[in-house]
Amino acid sequence: MKISPVSKHSSFANLIAPDAMLEQVVTGFGFTEGVTWVNSEKQGYLLFSDIPANVIYRWTPAGDVSVYLEKSGYQKPDVWRVGMPFTNGKDPSDPGFEQFNMFGSNGLTLDNEGRLVIATWAGRSIVRIEKDGTRTVLADRYEGKRLGGPNDVVVRKDGSIYFTDTFGGMLKLSDDKSKEIDANAIYMIRDGKVTQVVSDLPNTNGLAFSPDEKILYANGSIDNYIHRYDVKPDGSLSESKMYIDLRKEKGVGITDGMRVDVAGNLWTTAPGGIWILSPSGEPLGVIPLPEGGSNLVFGDADRKTLYISAATSIYKIRTLIAGAR
Repeated sequence: MKISPVSKHSSFANLIAPDAMLEQVVTGFGFTEGVTWVNSEKQGYLLFSDIPANVIYRWTPAGDVSVYLEKSGYQKPDVWRVGMPFTNGKDPSDPGFEQFNMFGSNGLTLDNEGRLVIATWAGRSIVRIEKDGTRTVLADRYEGKRLGGPNDVVVRKDGSIYFTDTFGGMLKLSDDKSKEIDANAIYMIRDGKVTQVVSDLPNTNGLAFSPDEKILYANGSIDNYIHRYDVKPDGSLSESKMYIDLRKEKGVGITDGMRVDVAGNLWTTAPGGIWILSPSGEPLGVIPLPEGGSNLVFGDADRKTLYISAATSIYKIRTLIAGAR
């Protein structure tokens, strides 16, 4: 697939080769999210959520796709009562128009022991899959009130887990009668305790730490901006600052999934594709996408292949710089 990266700064030449090709590796899904690379003794593999299917899939570099986990987000049978309504973006008059509920798992990550941690979305919880396959609920409430729909999740080197909570797990969103928490926020799980650490992003979504974990990046989803926060020794956050404002940018996509490379550059989905930003927030370049991107991860043994989840497909492109671990 010939899609040329767009340079916005001379240093972009050190990140992606000018002849790099975006490749669609697998397609045909409802809405993919949560791409996570898993190293293994063989080639490693990619995990990703298909939200309306309520499934986590496993893709290998050999091209094999298989179901990794069923009922990955919502466990009960009444799936028509949960999850935000969504469409495939086509006009309702189009014969290809589809409408569905987003009730399956969303963001995925690995903890420091290699266990899968899931933002269950309509399951309204953060769940860990143990080595024997059992599920452990790490958080489903804050101060006794039920979460609304965890979206993204990241793990620090000290084992602390940070996640965004939204209204997306509920059929009627903020107007749903099952809502117990009135605002979107970011939470930390530490030593079994759930603490709210950010409440200034009305539509919070994606998360990423700087390589030294002294900064947490968090974005505003459909509001198309990214904030940065200083991380204190106790894991709490301070100094909320605008990192970049992309509200005037045109194109399909929103600020959603984010990753950092070893140099501290932030790679984020945004209007028009994947934006690469310097640690100071200066745009370095853009990788255009044929459909709106939702998340991304650096994978392969050298962590120099960028895997991107989009509406119906998974894409990849080789990079010249490795992703941070």
